[in-house]
Amino acid sequence: MMIASEAEAQDWLRAELGVDDAAMARLGLLVDMLLAENERQNLVARGTLPHVWQRHILDSAQLLHVSRETLPDGTWLDLGTGAGFPGLVAAALQPERPFVLVDSRRLRTEWLQRAADALGLTNVRAVLSRVEDLPSGPHAVISARAFAPLDKLVTLSARFSTPDTFWLLPKGAGAQHELQVLPESWRHVFHVKQSLTDPDAGIIVGRLLEGKHAATVASRSSKKAKRS
Repeated sequence: MMIASEAEAQDWLRAELGVDDAAMARLGLLVDMLLAENERQNLVARGTLPHVWQRHILDSAQLLHVSRETLPDGTWLDLGTGAGFPGLVAAALQPERPFVLVDSRRLRTEWLQRAADALGLTNVRAVLSRVEDLPSGPHAVISARAFAPLDKLVTLSARFSTPDTFWLLPKGAGAQHELQVLPESWRHVFHVKQSLTDPDAGIIVGRLLEGKHAATVASRSSKKAKRS
């Protein structure tokens, strides 16, 4: 089923995710803040604003639908969060789960924390950092929306993952190709789910079991942290 309108997007959130009035109000406030802030800084493409519930809110929230039976408890790490998608939307729908939203641009992280505070999301921490500079450590969920090609993303982020960590990676039309060209040295149980908002887009979901690069990346990060 492909969502074709703003009304369908909001109806889907209520019917399929069981989003209640309080959560819908939080999302509505996020939309209002996004529209206002986009006049000051280019958070999202202007052409997507008439379809903000489809293109950004539902596009983010659907991650809870494709994975709702398998998401482990614990901190959700969202890399390259930008305007808050998918991390801020997921945090608004799961206020009991800690979220770490990472972006390398100060204006974006300031916006993320300001929006989280306005929505009353005490579970959100916005971090100004490059992924390469983040301290190593396991997280329950890792997401990244079109942040980097899969091989590069896994290489950068394996040190945040355990075999139990669930990865949620919204991609465009190249999702299946990115998965196919992921080097065999990475053992994984990734697969592609169809996006509800774009017939050509896919979402890579699953777990990273191990890979030969992981120890090297973690070691380099540890050495860098000790030097600093």
